[in-house]
Amino acid sequence: MKRFITAVLATVLSVSALLPAAQAASVEEIKQRGLLKVGIFTDKPPFGFVDAKGNYVGFDTDLARRFALDLLGDATKIEYVIVEAASRVPFLQSGKVDIIMANMTVTPERARVVDFTNPNLRVATQLLVKTDSPIQSLADLAGKTVIVTKGTTADIHLSRHYRSTKLLKFEKNTEALQALQDGRADAYAQDNLILLTFRKNHPEYRLVTEKLETDAAIAPAVQKGNDSLRLWVNAELAQLAKEQFLRQLYQQYLAPGLPADTKAETIIVEATH
Repeated sequence: MKRFITAVLATVLSVSALLPAAQAASVEEIKQRGLLKVGIFTDKPPFGFVDAKGNYVGFDTDLARRFALDLLGDATKIEYVIVEAASRVPFLQSGKVDIIMANMTVTPERARVVDFTNPNLRVATQLLVKTDSPIQSLADLAGKTVIVTKGTTADIHLSRHYRSTKLLKFEKNTEALQALQDGRADAYAQDNLILLTFRKNHPEYRLVTEKLETDAAIAPAVQKGNDSLRLWVNAELAQLAKEQFLRQLYQQYLAPGLPADTKAETIIVEATH
């Protein structure tokens, strides 16, 4: 069954590469439209979530709002489109969004079907377990049940390399965390920044130190071949780095969930060209 799941994941990416994509909107076309369409998460703090007032906020969400301000002269000229991890690529290809700003890790497989801009963050995938869990390393996963959100790098990596581990899959991060709290699995595999933010208010959990994979870059993504928007985003990120805008977002959304001695430059990526 797990071999079948792995094959299905590979097939989805392969088929996506062959499907005809809707025409991507260039920067000029977005300006003429007067609206930037952005795919975001709404259940993955600190990247994208809904605050107490019902507003879409988060590191990615606020960065997208700044994109709208600088591209269209008005931060409100933005249409937020809610995505899940598995729908990010299809939403780009279908033209439902111009850009994905939803904690998307750069991988060779994804780079074959979308175009990534310069990265703005780096992240690692780890396991969240109860403090009294016997799981101390990845070697302890044999025979265990691990929760993943569908379409994430954790989902793909565990499907490929940990076939003796049972995966319990959910569409939403909130569903996955609730399942862990309900005791339906031994661990939850997810980007460590998401897990650390959750753990801040749930000290009964800890992160397993060993990482599933080496640190990886996170970057906005545009439709394959949309050089106009990709180059604009690269230039925008470079300007925002000079303004230290990404560091402001880091302090607001990321730093509160991280160990006090974490250095911002180990998390954020600030390309200045």
